This record gives sequence, C-alpha cells and structure tokens, in this order.
Amino acid sequence: MQIVYRLSITALFLFGIATNGQVSTNKSKGHTVVSIEKDNFLINGKIINQGKTWQGNAIEGLLFNSRMVQATFDDENPETAALWKYPDTQKWSADRNTEEFVAAMDEWKSYGLNAVTINLQGGSPTGYGNKNWINSAFESNGAIKPAYWNRLEKVLKKADELEMVVILGLFYFGQDQLLADEKAVINAVDNTINGLHKTGYKNILIEVVNECDLPYYDHEILTESGMATLINRVKNNKRGDFRFLVSTSFQGASIPTSSVIEASDYILLHANAVEDPKGVAIMVEKTKQVPGYSVKPIVFNEDDHYEFDKEQNNFKMAIENRASWGFFDFRREGETDIKEGFQSVPVDWKVSSARKKAFFEYVKTIVNSAE
Repeated sequence: MQIVYRLSITALFLFGIATNGQVSTNKSKGHTVVSIEKDNFLINGKIINQGKTWQGNAIEGLLFNSRMVQATFDDENPETAALWKYPDTQKWSADRNTEEFVAAMDEWKSYGLNAVTINLQGGSPTGYGNKNWINSAFESNGAIKPAYWNRLEKVLKKADELEMVVILGLFYFGQDQLLADEKAVINAVDNTINGLHKTGYKNILIEVVNECDLPYYDHEILTESGMATLINRVKNNKRGDFRFLVSTSFQGASIPTSSVIEASDYILLHANAVEDPKGVAIMVEKTKQVPGYSVKPIVFNEDDHYEFDKEQNNFKMAIENRASWGFFDFRREGETDIKEGFQSVPVDWKVSSARKKAFFEYVKTIVNSAE
C-alpha cells in the first residue's frame, strides 16, 4: 500500500514520494521504478494505463505479463546439455539464449506487454517436471555464479530501458537441492537482493519461490511454512528507504495461506489447473477472503489456458476481477518446432507461433482499444 507524505514542493522535487519503502516512484538516475498503490502497479510514479477501460472493465494498474523463465538458462550437466542444442548449430549456447531473449523484448513491448517472469533456477525446460539437468544461478553455498548474473543484468538493463517490469523468481523445485542446506538458501536470498541493490535497477518484483506448496522442495524453508520468513527477509533488506517488492507463488488453482498473503506486497496466483474461466473469478474471491488479506495487487503469472478467440477466457476473467494475467506457453507432446513454446528449451523468443501470436495480438487489442 502506498504511503504518501505531504512535503514541500522543493522536498518533493528532491526526494519524490515514498511508496512501499521506495525513495521515489519517479524514474531516477535513468532507472525504471515499479511501485504499488492499493491494487495498482505504477511505473515511474504513473499508474499503468491509468483511467483506461476495455469492454467496460478497468485495465489500469494491471501487469500484462508472460512467463519467460528460461532467460538465463544453462545446463552444467554434460549428459543432458545436448538435449537443448539449437537445430541450426547442433550446439547449446546460454549466451545466445539470453542475447536472443533481450533482442525480442522490443517486440513484446510493442504489443503492450509490460512484465516478464524469469527465474534464477529456470523452470522445467520440457514444460513440466525436472530431471537431471543442472540449471541454477547459485553455488551449493548460495554464492551467485558470475555467468548467470551477467546474463541476468543484460535482461534487467533492457527491461529498464523499455520501462518493463521483471518478476524475478529465485528458486524452482528440481534445482533447489543443489543448495547444500537452509543456510545456503538464506545466503542465496541475501546475495541476490544485495546484488540487485548494487545494480541500481528498481523495475524488479521478487518471487521468492515458484509454487512453494508443491511437495518437491528439499529444504523446508522453501516450502509454505518458510515463506513468511523469506519474504520478510527480502523486505528488511533496504538501501536507504528503498526495498524490493516481494511475494511467492502457489501451484495452479491453490490459494495462498494467510501468513503469505499478509507478508506479501502483492499476491501471486497460478491458474494451470483452472479449466473453466469462472474458476479464475473464484480464485480471486477466495484470496480476498483469506484472513490477513488487505487491498493489494493480485497477479496471475502462470496460466496455460488461452482461448483468446472466445467470448470468455481466463485472461479476460482475470481483468474482470481486477487481477493481472500471465501467459505460460511450452511445447506440447508431438511439437518439435523450436518456434513453439516460451519455456521449452531451446527457445525461439520471437512472436513466431500461432499460440504466441494469439496471446500478443490479444494484449494489443486490449491495450489499443482501451478507452
């Protein structure tokens, strides 16, 4: 929730308006700033799409986002790395992957996308499930691997230039076991947040864990029971009056617990298992009924249900219920073309497949036809 202090004109010019522990909501030192006011997201002090409606529904303050978790992907297991080879070179290249990601961001922005979700331990490069590959930005003790960090900074720099938001996930099941113990997990959190402060970028929302209620995490602190602790650790890591806004996600169709909702700056939901769009509305309503809830943004940042050509779909239902929505696309069984899917490695980051085009055109329609 935004806290506005009444200051003199001179003081406002010098210091800006404090929001969520952030010194200024205005763009400063060339950096894009994301902030929150009630249930709205603001970029550089301005509510996104302020005052705009689409088909009678307000779209202001919503983050139209896409799950792009493989932005910094690599595989340090030589036995599985060959799985991700590019068809044109017959080799895998982590640098090429990130460079092509960054090159595609202008196109995404042109359609009206204003946020991407990425993760320092990626996501399943086959869509669902993790096996023997090694894709983690963290050493076993929680130290950050320089190569991963360099790739991350390229993404953050481009997003900053485009005034886009990065929802940055830290941990993903199937990779968290590479951290030695809970001390290493805490080190990884601290090292990431300290490193982000040093970059100066303020266009970042933290997602501590992807789907913390799944029974696959090796360290208890990365499960639901440890989330409030880690969320508050991020919140308490400040530079001056600035801190990063933070949340965590639960599995598809699950409602976050009271302790997580109360601790989070914004609420993350996944709708993977929601076949009927009405289920999206039900999830939002149930979330608001959880003890500890207060007015804050609700964001779906993973949903593999589309049907954008139909009168009702999960994306539209989210908008109707004042929730942001995110596109999750992966190569389905039998699909072999690299153009298919944003999560399946290797990735063609361009808007190149029918599913991708349908999503981005839908976003463009919403933004351009908004009144």
